[in-house]
Amino acid sequence: MTKFVAKDHELVPEHIILLPEEGKEVLIKYGVDAAQLPKIHVNDPVAKEIGAKVGNILKIIRKSPTAKHSTFYRLVID
Repeated sequence: MTKFVAKDHELVPEHIILLPEEGKEVLIKYGVDAAQLPKIHVNDPVAKEIGAKVGNILKIIRKSPTAKHSTFYRLVID
C-alpha cells in the first residue's frame, strides 16, 4: 500500500519554504510585516511534508487559466 503524498497531488499547488533573506525581500516588496501575511498552520498536510517551521514564509504557486500562475505567500503559525 502506498502512502498518500498531498504535495504530489495535481490539485495541490507548489509550496516552497523561502530562505530568511527571501522572506525579508517579500515583506519589503509588499510593505508589510510578517504578521500581516495570510497564515498557514504548521500542521497543514503540505507544510508538514515540506518541513515548514513556525515563522517560515511559504511561497505558493497556483496554476491560473489567465495568468499561467499566481504567487501567494503565507506565514507558518502554530
